[in-house]
Amino acid sequence: MSKYEYDAIVIGGGAAGLTTVGVAANFGAKTAMIEMERLGGDCTWTGCIPSKTLLKAASVMYETKQAESFGFVSGSSELDPKRIMQHIDEVRREVYRDADDPKIFEAMGIDVIEGTARFEDDHSLIVSHKNGDEQTITGKYIFICTGAKAFVPQLKGVDQIEYLTNESLFEIDQLPESLIIVGAGPVGIEMSQGFARLGTKVEVIDSGPEILKRDDPELTQIVRDQLTGEGVHFYLNSQLKEVRKFTEGVTVILEKEGSESERTAQKILFATGRKANIHSLSLDRAGVKYSDNGVTVNDKCRTNKRHIYAVGDVTGRYQFTHMSEHMAKVATSNALIKIPMKIDSKHVPRVTYCEPELAQLGASEKELRQAGKKFEVYRFPFSKIDRAITDGKTTGLIKVFAKKWSGKILGVSITGAHAGEMISQYALAMRNGVSLRGFADTIHPYPSYGLGARRAADQWYIRNQTETLVKWIKRIFGYRGEIPDYSDPDRIV
Repeated sequence: MSKYEYDAIVIGGGAAGLTTVGVAANFGAKTAMIEMERLGGDCTWTGCIPSKTLLKAASVMYETKQAESFGFVSGSSELDPKRIMQHIDEVRREVYRDADDPKIFEAMGIDVIEGTARFEDDHSLIVSHKNGDEQTITGKYIFICTGAKAFVPQLKGVDQIEYLTNESLFEIDQLPESLIIVGAGPVGIEMSQGFARLGTKVEVIDSGPEILKRDDPELTQIVRDQLTGEGVHFYLNSQLKEVRKFTEGVTVILEKEGSESERTAQKILFATGRKANIHSLSLDRAGVKYSDNGVTVNDKCRTNKRHIYAVGDVTGRYQFTHMSEHMAKVATSNALIKIPMKIDSKHVPRVTYCEPELAQLGASEKELRQAGKKFEVYRFPFSKIDRAITDGKTTGLIKVFAKKWSGKILGVSITGAHAGEMISQYALAMRNGVSLRGFADTIHPYPSYGLGARRAADQWYIRNQTETLVKWIKRIFGYRGEIPDYSDPDRIV
């Protein structure tokens, strides 16, 4: 008999924690999960699900306004803002019922404990319940999956105003007439387009020179042009110096190139990143190392304590739901069944779900050039994807970075409709060593966006076909046709 009450204890019931307990229970481990609030965490309640539901509502509104271009007679596009917010809440509750309800996990034999946890020692946790009671539980293995929370910068006046973060944004019952968004990262960009399409006047402030600074500048410019055309105003290279409350909302003081200016709005949303939830865990009592970024782990998701692991946003390494799930599999496999696994850091896709979507996988063009790598850039525009033409979604571009002769894929950047789905094809190819030749030789259905991804791979064949080669083919087989024009190295076929 084990001297510990549980084989595995998981702290946190978000995406990382739910996957961890599911895998642990599937391995036959006696498992407990501790969560202070509702299961589902950020993804279900304040992140992925509500934000994408809002974006869908905004897309429906936008498409309604564009209906005449498809031959429809112009009609009403009246908006009920309160109903939209109700719909968002209904969707996240549906997801909760279907995937996150404690009864689902209790049926798997998992003990779901409501409360907050802190370490007493490296195998013991003290759980504080809402009624004030406390209990101590012990575990052979402990998995820290406490996620992260919205970070709000310490600005002059910020404690005097009412502001929004992703944690409060979807609790409002009315859409604001005007909204200032601080931060031009994925959350800021998605919400700027979503609210603008729903009729809110939106202004985005960022200290950097570009939006979505981690992504390909050529593609982010396409996104920025689209959002600007939809009415989003950008104030880049602008430092936010102060915020002030006024009768109808908030005023912000900006500084750019030594000059100050003011902007006002009914609401302000801080989309300025996230910080790991570690400060209530008493990690020092367990001897677990951590930093301002989060719990320190190696590529096996293990802390400096061999039996304590950390998964997901709390590590500060990746802040994607799909990486939380991946890390959960890595951690539980290493801990519970001793199968060595490491985080696959080379094939991490990320997607910003604005329209057009923006997706990145592997190394970017800038990273490859900085590393001195030899590679080719294979480009294919959405204007040549037949399905995009039928859908009226021709804004976009695929860029694939690969070795010239082998066709080994080093990275991919895509902006356009369904970029998130297309990048998944490339992720599968890269993970399994499929070259651009193998990708191009794979049959794809017509007409589809996936075929566009294949046609981008086709360009590897085109670029490796030379005028000299064609002349030899003509001579050997006696062909009489014209030789293609090879003077343009960027020609697209």
